Amino acid sequence: MLRQPVLRHIARSPVVTPNVIRPHVPCRAFRTRGAAGNGTKSLDSLNIQRINEESSEYHRNRRTFLWCGAIAGVVSFTFTAYKLVQELKKQPTKLDSSLPTSDPLSGADAADRKVVVHDEDGREIVPTGNSTVPTFPRTIDLPSYTSPLSPEPVSTAVTTTAQTTTEYTLVGLGLRTVTFIGIQVYVVGFYVATSDIAALQSALVKKVNPIATTLVPGERDQLRTELLDPEQSGKVWDELLAQGIPARSAFRVIPVRDTDFHHLRDGFVRAIQDRTKQHANDDNFGEAMRQFRAIFNRGSVPKRKELLLVRDETGKLSIAYDGSKSKKTDRQLVGVVEDERVSRALWLNYLGGKAVASEPARKSIVEGIMEFVERPIGTVAAQVVPVVKI
Repeated sequence: MLRQPVLRHIARSPVVTPNVIRPHVPCRAFRTRGAAGNGTKSLDSLNIQRINEESSEYHRNRRTFLWCGAIAGVVSFTFTAYKLVQELKKQPTKLDSSLPTSDPLSGADAADRKVVVHDEDGREIVPTGNSTVPTFPRTIDLPSYTSPLSPEPVSTAVTTTAQTTTEYTLVGLGLRTVTFIGIQVYVVGFYVATSDIAALQSALVKKVNPIATTLVPGERDQLRTELLDPEQSGKVWDELLAQGIPARSAFRVIPVRDTDFHHLRDGFVRAIQDRTKQHANDDNFGEAMRQFRAIFNRGSVPKRKELLLVRDETGKLSIAYDGSKSKKTDRQLVGVVEDERVSRALWLNYLGGKAVASEPARKSIVEGIMEFVERPIGTVAAQVVPVVKI
């Protein structure tokens, strides 16, 4: 007999029905009114203008980023190239040599010395590093120029005393460039009369050490610093030139591109005026500048033609030009300026001051002078060594 709780459990058990395949009845889901309202609200909140502005801003920022990357790449490439050029310009490392001690190239300063080659005629020439004007002669022979006392313009009333000549020795040279892109104008070399080098040696040595006959390395460094300093160099050379040291010197100018006398005159006049402002109201100096301008009232100056600026022991400036078409030297005197202040200012344009016409030329001249003062006074320094024949 079954107990009552068991019967109640059986009664509540589900009735098991046989498996019956029921047909699939599709169902349709309906959105509630609240869901439909939210969908309509999201569509209404779309702002086409704002989306367009965000897209434009994105592309603008992308272009800005790409331009910044391109500019940074160009700057880094330029800076790397600049540093590479600076490293290549540094002095090469001096290595041990097997050359005998008597050989000129075995000295401690052999790597810093200028190199002289010989041309086909056996004359000593110095490479300039420029393809248009590749070489400068180590020495040149110049006559003494005189100007007769005449009321005629000085540019026409000149003669040349060519019976005797004086040898001039190259001290240094360099390239004159203009504008920030470095347009090459001419190669200029500074020559000193060989017999006057001893006086230049003595003056520079005594300036550093009054009791010395030659300078030791520390003293040479002191002199080099003064001759390259924007302020001190002008004072040193102005004092020397005012004393007539060196007594006879010359600047040899060779254009590397076709130019004319007027273009050269403008550059020279600006340089002179910048260094003679205290003489602006001096009538005599004004007349000297008029004479200087008149000398350059000429035509063209083709490239590779020689223009000489010669200063004598009195400070007189003589200007000679070799415009011959043949290879033979044919210098013609074109003018003379007697006022010493004109030639002194023109010399300072290359030798001293804040802004010189050619910084490479000034550095080369200073190094040439260093080779003079490292040897006893009265001996001409062997500043170049012939090693190649071309």
